[in-house]
This record gives sequence, C-alpha cells and structure tokens, in this order.
Amino acid sequence: MIKKTFVNKLKKEHIEKNKERSKIIRSSNPILHDSKRIIFSLHRQDFKKAETELKKLEEEVKKLQKNLGVNRLEQEGSYKAAIEEFLEAHLFWQWLTNYKIEKLKELKLSHESYLGAISDLIGEMARYSTNQATKQNTKEVARASEDASELLASLTEFDFTGYLRTKYDQARGHLKKIEQVNYDISIRR
Repeated sequence: MIKKTFVNKLKKEHIEKNKERSKIIRSSNPILHDSKRIIFSLHRQDFKKAETELKKLEEEVKKLQKNLGVNRLEQEGSYKAAIEEFLEAHLFWQWLTNYKIEKLKELKLSHESYLGAISDLIGEMARYSTNQATKQNTKEVARASEDASELLASLTEFDFTGYLRTKYDQARGHLKKIEQVNYDISIRR
C-alpha cells in the first residue's frame, strides 16, 4: 500500500528535523538566560558589562542564523523566546544609553519578536522608574513615563490578537504603574 522508500524518506526527514530542533534548543537556552542577566546588569547600571555581553550574544545569534537559517529557526518556540528576550535586553540598553530605540541592523529578526520585546520593555521601564523613584531621581521617572507612553501609543497602531495582545495588555498595565509612580512623586514635591 505505502512505498517503503517513501516511509524511509519521511523517517530520515523527521530524524533530521529533531536533530536540528535539539541543536536550536541547546543554542537558544544560553541566549535566553544571558539576556535576562543583561537586563539585571542594566538595572544595576552596569552598562559596560551589558554592552559587552550584548555583543557576544549578537554574534551567537548571527552564527545560529547562518548555520540553520532564519526560516528554520523561526519554527522553534525556544529560539523565538530567546530572541524576544535578547531584543528586550538590547532595546532596554538602547533606551538607557542612547535615549532611542531602533532596529538591529545586523540581524534578521521578525516583526513579532520586536513587538513582543517592545511590549516587555515597558515592563522593564516600570521597574526602572520604581528604582529611580527610590533614589529620588524624579527626572528619570518622568522620562520613563513619557517614553513608555510614547511606546504604548506606537503599539496602539497594531491590531493585536493572541500572544501579542496579551503582551500589549501587560504593557498597558506597566504603563499605569509608571504613571502612578510619576504621579506620587509629583504630589510630594
């Protein structure tokens, strides 16, 4: 009924795909965890260390994209999660050091990864504003409030569904926290 050569070809493709998947997971996990560490370095304002680590991770992502191809990588959730976390760390670094947020030119990354990372960035900005408020740095709290509001306004341009809608809703909640911190500071002056 079914040709043996056809089944053998399917089996070979299946085994190869599983090997690639394992390799992607093994390569993605360190990117995810190191990105989280970079975010914590940024909250401690260790910008030099964060920049060095971001460059290392960018090279790892380039190597992974070259070896397996972006299309294959984008099929794996572990890679997508790692890239989103890496982007969040990179965008947070950009915002803290350059006061702007822009696309990474050297990497091929999906628009969904950027949108998820931008939504998560607002959460990091909320944590940052809280930390700055405890240091009485009202200028930075106001900057976080203004910039997070601008980011969220940019995200309202999209008709999000599913996963990205959840991220967007979380970002709205984080913006409210930042605005509350900013408000509390303003009435205490």
